[in-house]
This record gives sequence, structure tokens and C-alpha cells, in this order.
Amino acid sequence: MAQTASKKTESSASSASSASSGSTDGRRLLLMDGHSLAYRAFFALPAENFSTTTGQQTNAVYGFTSMLSNTLRDEAPTHFAVAFDVSRKTWRSEEYEEYKANRSKTPDEFRGQVELIGELLDAMRVKRFAIDGFEADDVIATLATQAAADGFEVLIVTGDRDAFQLVSDRVTVLYPTKGVSELTRFTPEKVREKYGLSPEQYPDFAALRGDPSDNLPGIPGVGEKTATKWINQFGSFAELVERVEEVKGKAGQNLRDHLESVKRNRRLTEMVRDVELPCGPAELERVPYDQEAVRGILDALEFRHANFRDRLFAADPGAAAEQAAEPAAGVEVEGRVLESGGLAVWLAEHGASPLGLVCVDDWKLGAGRVQEIALASAAGPACWFEPTGLSEQDEQEFARWCADAGRPKVLHNAKAVLRVFAEHGWSVAGVSMDTALAAYLVQPGRRSFALDALTTEFLGRELPQPASADGQLALGAEEEAQADALMGQARAVLDLGAAFNERLPEVGAAELLHDMELPTSALLARMERSGIAADVEWLRSLEQQFADAVQEAVRQAHASVGHEFNLGSPKQLQEVLFGELGLPKTKKTKTGYTTDADALAWLAAQTEHDLPVLMLRYREQAKLRTTVEGLIKTVAEDGRIHTTFSQTVAATGRLSSTDPNLQNVPVRTDEGRAIRRAFVVGEGYEALMTADYSQIELRVMAHLSQDKGLIEAFTSGEDLHTTVASQVFGVPAAQVDPEMRRKIKAMSYGLAYGLSAFGLSQQLGVGTDEARKLMDTFFERFGGVRDYLHHVVEEARAVGYTQTMLGRRRYLPDLNSDNRQRREMAERMALNAPIQGTAADIVKLAMLRVDEALTAQDLSSRLLLQVHDEIVLEIAPGERQAVEELVRREMAGAVRLSAPLDVSVGVGADWESAAH
Repeated sequence: MAQTASKKTESSASSASSASSGSTDGRRLLLMDGHSLAYRAFFALPAENFSTTTGQQTNAVYGFTSMLSNTLRDEAPTHFAVAFDVSRKTWRSEEYEEYKANRSKTPDEFRGQVELIGELLDAMRVKRFAIDGFEADDVIATLATQAAADGFEVLIVTGDRDAFQLVSDRVTVLYPTKGVSELTRFTPEKVREKYGLSPEQYPDFAALRGDPSDNLPGIPGVGEKTATKWINQFGSFAELVERVEEVKGKAGQNLRDHLESVKRNRRLTEMVRDVELPCGPAELERVPYDQEAVRGILDALEFRHANFRDRLFAADPGAAAEQAAEPAAGVEVEGRVLESGGLAVWLAEHGASPLGLVCVDDWKLGAGRVQEIALASAAGPACWFEPTGLSEQDEQEFARWCADAGRPKVLHNAKAVLRVFAEHGWSVAGVSMDTALAAYLVQPGRRSFALDALTTEFLGRELPQPASADGQLALGAEEEAQADALMGQARAVLDLGAAFNERLPEVGAAELLHDMELPTSALLARMERSGIAADVEWLRSLEQQFADAVQEAVRQAHASVGHEFNLGSPKQLQEVLFGELGLPKTKKTKTGYTTDADALAWLAAQTEHDLPVLMLRYREQAKLRTTVEGLIKTVAEDGRIHTTFSQTVAATGRLSSTDPNLQNVPVRTDEGRAIRRAFVVGEGYEALMTADYSQIELRVMAHLSQDKGLIEAFTSGEDLHTTVASQVFGVPAAQVDPEMRRKIKAMSYGLAYGLSAFGLSQQLGVGTDEARKLMDTFFERFGGVRDYLHHVVEEARAVGYTQTMLGRRRYLPDLNSDNRQRREMAERMALNAPIQGTAADIVKLAMLRVDEALTAQDLSSRLLLQVHDEIVLEIAPGERQAVEELVRREMAGAVRLSAPLDVSVGVGADWESAAH
């Protein structure tokens, strides 16, 4: 069997061929209102889901580009252009100063994205217009009028209804009716159906109705129905004005009273159709993309989803479009389905060479089932088999091959494979490549490390997908297709491994993969299977405690305002805070005034009302209740919580966890400590042990900067923050008060995290000038730190990345961005990435050293968790002293720093009592 290339997606342009009933010559011009559509995308897509690792928001760019791709695909225009507004100062605002004056200031996060959209359009070689004194509408009206007269079919994509006046037999408006995902076609018939008017009459109607979004006043007592009735009765606005005395009743009098205002509305609503432009419709013929430039922009924006990129490249009119949009071929592989007894023979023939392995599993602790496995060799065929169909000899040979470190294995997300294989009793050694981890080291800022995306991007091929999406085996031909697909994936993993073996040395990451990430992956797989015991009864009592606290906060909040309202509704909360109570306005957002935690804290400080404080308490208790509920749900049948660790989420190299996210458990609050009491020692063990490094980021900063004063502060044996405060404030250590120490501690950690003077001022609750003065004084005393921080940014600006002590890179292309917001965010990341990244690397090395030492000393104690740089071990009876000595030795010796590593250890019956 062979996996063939998939069929090319066909354009749906034919479905739109009848969009216009007028006779055209086959030329189709698509015009897009760039500002209108980008603004819709900005508010349609949640900002928190669309930002780069440098902090640049990308929701408007993503939404606009997605709509652009779909429209180009569906409409297949021969000519294309995008128009943008230049500023709010136009001929309309000169005639009427209040035109659009009611609109809030354009968010900076949006304005920067318009520049990015322009860059992408330039790379696509799309003509874009922005004419001083005119709006995008006027440019579109001019081009549409010229094109229709010249025999074009014209399509206009805009969120401005004024464009309906342009609709004709040759001009169709595509109006977004659901975010940026659905477009409604407005033909002359559709306009009549919607408004009861012809397109030519639409500006008359709009003038009478008024337009709040443009700050054009309507007529009191006159709505859309009355406006429509008048236009139909008199035929046109001009005729209505001529015979205005014939309009009866109060509405007629209101019309006469506001006639001059309505006349002005009519002038402003009319689109200009003769703007002087640098070129006409005939010169807007589509040309091939600059594909390298487009890919560079997509990479910088971290738009890596294969489907998104495919749709954009599928619309490329160039000769290379097909190759760019669809992989040149599928993953070719020769393979066969193995019957009982066939696997041992296959492994004997091909098992000595590196093999790619993929599997389909139904992961569940204690009952994990590997349903299917596919193996692929570089020079020979692939094979597919079901573990349930293996003979005894097959089973033995496969287990032997898995455990043989001399038989190289190439996997994707090796940790998951190792974890589920362990449920079958298969110990896996010899993993020479994990393509997900390799991709992470090559491109640490990626959002997705899915196998299909990597195959498309790095191999230029389409990954075959199994026929069954639910993991259940199909029958007959479908089962055969599924086996084909899985074997194709195994071959793709193998080929990706070869590609990454070439790429990793280029970015200095080969040793990181083999010496750190792959061993860490194997250790995490064991830790996930071990889990940590949970006291479910204690968790349930906490859940009730937090639920009661939530209800009490609700009761007090209602009492504070004198009536009930939904505390979980931002809208109702805004009405109470800023309407009923008249509290000071916070930052304005698209839905009103923000009521986030910072805003509530500010209100609590600015006012004496109880509600902001009660809201903060309500949210805190509700979050704690949710955290505890989540923990209870994740307790497995063995009474333990098995979190899933990830090595590829944080670009700095830090580990993260999900299901449950243990980093969500508060560390420094009484409630958080109560939750940590629920994590207990398991049966057969005598205690939990926690260990972490004292002030590891600051020690790393001292080492990297080689500042003698800071190093001396660490080695003096005195309290670090007191010693540094003594030097900064110029007083003896004995005279350093708690406030001085607090400021120095906040600033020292802030420097390690790239904190600005403004950020420090927010933390300390002081003015920006005072915070800046404090930082300047610190740098006067510790010039080595100042010089290092300056040097690391400038070096990263020159080479494009930062690097940890162990060579982990973080790429920051925005360091040279013209966009100030993006550039400053990248600079802050350049400051903290080497420090945080080095600390993360040290913790991983420490984990590996501790685990190796436990094995070498034949101890039964084991690692369970790694959270916030802290490791948690479960101590077997009689091993406490040996493990503590081992942990202190191995962690302290992980690396050599000028400010030596200091390890803190604690032991107890639960996670909290083991704190130190």
C-alpha cells in the first residue's frame, strides 16, 4: 500500500459567478475596506488568544487575514485592492467638526496592527490606497464607479452600510453579519428586501435616519420606518425637501425644524466617486506573492497553524501557488499490515536502523491501551500492527527492541509514548529524537507543535490523517486507509527527525536536546505516572469553605448597595459601580469601564465604599473554589493526582502543567497553603520532601553580570536584600528598615524580569520618578548589573536572539521593530530571558542529577512534582537522611556560579508541612 498525495482544494469561485446579473467581460475587481474590517476583527477575536511572545497583539491581523483568504478563495477576483483611512481629518470633518467626534480614541493595540496588515499586503503585492482628506469609502466608491463603467464585475467587502448606495447590477457589497466569519451579499434585490428602497435611495434614507456611529444626528421621532415611507412617497430626498410643507403631523414639523441638519447629513453620506487616485482599476490586476516575505511576516506574527497558512497561500495567483498552498505530495511509504508472528520477523530485518514510531492510544492511568502502532524505516518498508494481535514471540521481540538503547527510536511527543507504553510493561530506551522537542528548540516561540504543522512546514508535505477520528478502528477499506495513514505518519516523524538533526546544530541546540530535554522527558513520564496522593476529604471541606465564603461575599456586596445584582456580570457591576454609586471611572474598554482586579484595587484605594473590596474577595474565593473543584475532579482511581507536564509551552524553558495546573495553586496565601495540605504522602512512603533554590534568578544575574558588589552580597552570609539596601541607601545594615528592604527586593527581582520604572512604581505604589531614581541609585552601586543588562539587549538586537548559560536561545525579531510597543516588549524579554532561561535549565539539570543519584544509590524514594522551581519527592521508609544529603549535593552541584547555589529542603506529611 502507498500513501498518495491529497487532492487540491478546489476554489469555490464558481459559486459566486452569478453574484452580478449584469454582463461583464470576465474581469472581477475585489475592493476591501481595510480599516472597517480590521476594526471588526479587533473586537471579534479575543485579544488574550492572539499575541506574540513579545506581547504584540495580533487579533486584528489574524481576523483580517482570515477573512481576506476566504474571500479571495471564494470570489477568485482577477483584480484586487484594499483602501484605508488616513486620519479622522477629512473633507467631512472640515464641513462638520462633530463628524465622528463621538468615537473613542483608537486603541494603540489596534493602530499598531494596521501597520502590520499593511506590511502583509505589501508582501502579497496587493495595491493599497490611503488618500489624505478622504475616507476609504470614497476611494472604494471611485474605483467601483470606474470599474463598473469599464465592464468589471465589482465586489466590495466592508462593514459600512453607506456602501449600499454603490450597489448595482455590476456592484455587489459583501457585508459582515457575524464577526468576520460570515458575509451577506447585498445585490439591488437584497437592498430592496432589507430596506424597501433602491440602492440609489439609500443615502436619502441614511440622511433622514441619522447615523450615531458617525455622530450624524437624526430627526426626533423619526425612525427607519418613517424615513422609508417618506422616500417612497416622494421618490427622493431632493423631492422631499422641495415639498417638505406637505409632510403632516409632529414628525413633519420635526423634519422642518431639523432640515438643515438633515441636508448636511445627506451631503456627508454621499460617497465621493471622483477621488484623484494614482492608478485605476485596470492596474489592480493580481500578481504573485513575495512568498518569502509573506512567510517571514507570518513567522514573526507566530501564525503557524497549517490551515491558516494554507488558505492564504492557496489564494496566491502566482505559478508557485499550488506548491505553496498544498504540499507537493503526501508522505510516500511502502508498508504492510502485520499478522500474528510478523512483527518479530520485521524487527529482525529492520530493527537495527533508526525507526520512526507513532501510535494511537486511549490513555487512562492503569488501563491505558495502545490500539495501533506503526513503525517506519528510512531505507525499508513500514509496518502497522495491533498490540492485541501480537504473538508471544512478537511481544517479546518488541519489548526487547523497545528496551534496547542501541536501537534508535524517533518519536513525536516521546513523553506521551513512554507513559502509555509503560502501562503495557514496555520500557523504552534509545530515544534519539523527539520531533516536538526539537521543533521547540529550533522555534521556541511556536504556538503549535502538532505533527501535521511540522510536516508541512519543514518537509513541504501533507501529513496523512487516520480514517477514524475517534480512535476506534474502522473496517475493511477504511481500516486499510487508517493503517496507511499511520505508517505515513511514522515515516514523517522519521524524516522530520533527520531534518532536525541538521537544524539543531545550526542553532546550537543539539546538546540541549540529547543531554537535557530528552532525559527530562523520560523523567517527566515517570513522574506523571507516579502522581501524588490527595486527601479528597480535606479538598471537599475546602470546597465547602470557599463556597460559603463566596456566598457571604455575595450577601455583603448586595447589602452594600441595597439590592441584589449578578456579581459575575461585568455589565451589571459597571452599572452599579459607575452608575448607581458614581465611583470614579476606570479605563474605558469596548464594553464600558474595566472592572478587572487592578481597577477594583484602585477603586478601593480611591474611595471608601465597600463594594470594590467585596468584589475582590468574591473573585478570590470563587477562583479558589474553582481550583479545588478542579483538583477533586482529577483525583484518579488510585487516589492520586496525575498532572501532565509540558516542556514546550514557555519559551524560556520553564516547565508547565495542566489537568490540573499545579502552578495555579497559590503559594503565599493562607488559602493556598490550605490547598497544598491536600497533597499528602502516599501509602508505602513515610514523608514528602520539598527542595528549591534560594533566590536563583538573582544568583544567576550576579553570575552573568559578574558584578563584584552583588556577588559579595551573596557570599557575605548576610541577608541579601538587607545588604543591598544598605549599599543603595547608604546606611548601615542595622538601620535598614522593612520598607527599604521591601523596595530593594521588589527592584532586584524586577530587574531579573525586565521590569521598567513604571512597572516598579506600580509594584511599590510610588511615583514613576521615585521608582526611576531608586533604579538609578541601584545602578550607581552595582554598575556591573547595569552594563550587563545594556549589553544583553544590544547583543540580542544584533544577532536576533538571547541565550542562556547552556545555549538555549530565544528569538526576538521585534527588537528591531519600528513599532515602539513591540520593540519595548522585546527589550524586556531580552532582559529576562537569559536569567529565567538559565534558572529553568538549572532546575532541569538538578532534577536529572537527583533522579540519577536515587537510582545509583538504589533508593526507592522518587520525584513526584516540579512546580515554580520547586521539586517534590516521596520518601521511602528509612531513606530521609540519605535523600536529603543527596538532594542538597546534586542540586548545589548542578552548575558552578560565582554566587553559589543555595538549596533549601523541607520534610513533612503533606506538601505544605514540607515547606521550608
